[in-house]
Amino acid sequence: MSEREFQPLRIAVLTISDSRTEADDKSGNWLRDAVAEAGHQVVEKTIVPDDIYQVRAVVSRWIADPALQVVVSTGGTGVTGRDSTPEAVAPLLDKQIEGFGELFRQLSFEEIGASTLQSRCIGGLANATFVFCLPGSSGACRTGWERILKPQLDLRTKPCNFTMLIPRLNES
Repeated sequence: MSEREFQPLRIAVLTISDSRTEADDKSGNWLRDAVAEAGHQVVEKTIVPDDIYQVRAVVSRWIADPALQVVVSTGGTGVTGRDSTPEAVAPLLDKQIEGFGELFRQLSFEEIGASTLQSRCIGGLANATFVFCLPGSSGACRTGWERILKPQLDLRTKPCNFTMLIPRLNES
């Protein structure tokens, strides 16, 4: 069996925050840099306020673009009044990947204990585009990227990974 070669993906990064700017967007900038460092192409990186409709507008535009393969967001997954990322994104998903949030919270529990209950991160598929919503803290972004997304978005990860499924996402 031949070894698989790395396949760079086209990924967009979205920060959801009422207070961050490009200058102080620690989590979003870290994700952008980590995605690029892993060898993927960062197609776009933007910031939107914690507003269901603004989040939904950006994610909708991205999932409508057939050239974009992955959307990763940071922020808005908590339980406070303005945290609405899951409510914004979930209706756009064709399929949810329930294990993403479950695995994230399991890994996060090792780092922050029961506080991980406050994370409502989700993942899924929309129009053959993977969408993953991470919490806003840079530690949570690091956990989600390094321990879940980076290996799953690498064609070389065995026994299986999300990248190897991309050619089959539009099967009927």
